[in-house]
Amino acid sequence: MKTKIILLLLFAIGFQGLKAQELSLKECVDKALVNNKQLKIDENNLRSSKEKEKEVKANLLPKITAAIDYKYFFDQPTQLMPAKAFNPMAPEWQFNAAQFGVPHNINANIQFGMPLYNAKLLNGIKTTKIAQELRELQFQKSKEEVTETVTNLYYNAQVIKNQIDFITGNIVNSTKLLNNLKLLKEQKLVTGTDVNKIDLQVKQLTTTKQLLESKYQQVINGLKLNMGMVNEQFDVIAKVDYQQINNYTPQTITDVKMVETKKKLTDSEIKSLKKERIPSLMLYGSYGQTGYGYNKKPNEFLDWYPTSFVGLKIDIPVWDFTRKHKIKQKRIENEIADLQLSLLNDKNTIEIANTKLQIGVAQSTIANSTENIALAQKVYDSMLLQNKEGIASLTDVLIADNNLRQEQQNYLTAVINYLKADITLKKLTGNLFN
Repeated sequence: MKTKIILLLLFAIGFQGLKAQELSLKECVDKALVNNKQLKIDENNLRSSKEKEKEVKANLLPKITAAIDYKYFFDQPTQLMPAKAFNPMAPEWQFNAAQFGVPHNINANIQFGMPLYNAKLLNGIKTTKIAQELRELQFQKSKEEVTETVTNLYYNAQVIKNQIDFITGNIVNSTKLLNNLKLLKEQKLVTGTDVNKIDLQVKQLTTTKQLLESKYQQVINGLKLNMGMVNEQFDVIAKVDYQQINNYTPQTITDVKMVETKKKLTDSEIKSLKKERIPSLMLYGSYGQTGYGYNKKPNEFLDWYPTSFVGLKIDIPVWDFTRKHKIKQKRIENEIADLQLSLLNDKNTIEIANTKLQIGVAQSTIANSTENIALAQKVYDSMLLQNKEGIASLTDVLIADNNLRQEQQNYLTAVINYLKADITLKKLTGNLFN
C-alpha cells in the first residue's frame, strides 16, 4: 500500500514538472528584447555602424606605410644623351645611347601622409555621426515593433485560452445533460431526437475546442519565434488584469525622428558635395635607402644610399560636371522628407483619434459587460435554486450557465480590445517604453 502511495506521489511530482511554465506579458516582452534574432541582427548592424564612424575619423590620423622593392635588370635602361657631352664639336641634333646603373636595385622606404585640411573629410565625419543616429533610431523602431508584436500575440493567446476554458465547461455540462437524457430515454421519457441533438452539440463543441487548441499553439509558436525561445515550452497566464490607464503626454514618435534625422543626413551630404570645391592640403614625406649591387668579379659590391623628402600637396578641384546634379538630387530628397514628415504627423493625428475612439468603445463595453455578468450570475443562481425545487429543468440551468460564461467571455474580449488599443496609443504617443 505504501509503495503505491509513493508511486502516486512521484507521478504527481513528475506531472507538475512537465507542466509548462506560465510567463507574464512583461516576462515575454523582456525575453523578446534580449533574445529576438532580428533585434540581434539590428544590434550587430548598429555596432558595425559605430566602427564605420571610427573608421572615418581615423582618416584624419597620419598613415605610415613601409615598402621594399627589388629589381634585377637583364637589360639596363637606355638613355639618350647629347653627343656634345662627349664631343663639343658634335652637332646639336646628334645623340648617343648610353646605359646607366647596375643589375641589382633595391629600394626600402617608409612613407607617411597626413591631411592638414580636408573640408569634405571633416564634413564626412559629421555625416557619419548623423548616420549613426539614424541607425540607433532604426534599432529603437525594431524594439518597438517586437514589443508591440509580442504584446498582441500574448493578448490573442489569453483570449483563446479563456475560450478553450469556456468551451471545456460547456462540454462538461453538455455531457452531463447527454447522460441524463440517455437515462430518460431508457425510461422512455424523452425521444431519441432530443438525445441526438445534445450528442451533436457535444461533438461540435469538441471539434471547436480542438480547433481552438490548434490555433492557441500557433499563437504560442509565434510568441516563441519573436522571443527567441523556439525550443522552450511555456504558457500564458489566463487571467487578464484590467486597469484603466491615464492619458499619455505626447512625445515625438520614432518614425518622425527617423525622417527628421534623414533630412539632417541629406543636408550634411549637400554640404559635403559643396565642400568638394574647396582645396585640400596634405603633408607627406618619405625616408628610405636605395641599394645598388653588382655581382660580377672582380668588382662585386652592394652599396646603400639614403633618400628622404618631405612635402606639401594641394589638391584643387577645377571642374566636376556631376556635382551640381548630385546636389539637386539631394535637395529633391529633402523635399520628399518634408512631405513624408507632414504625412506622418497627419496620419499619427488621425490614428490617435481613432485609437481613442476604440478605447472609448472598449471601456463602454467593459462597463456593460460587468453589469451583464452580475445579471447573468443572478439568473444562474436563481435557476440553480429553482432546479433544486423542481421548478426549472437541467436545460434551463445549462442555458443560464452558458449565458453567464458568454457574458464573461464578452467582458474578457472587451478588456483585451482595450489593452490592445492602449498599447497602440502608447506607440502613437511615443510612450511605449515609458
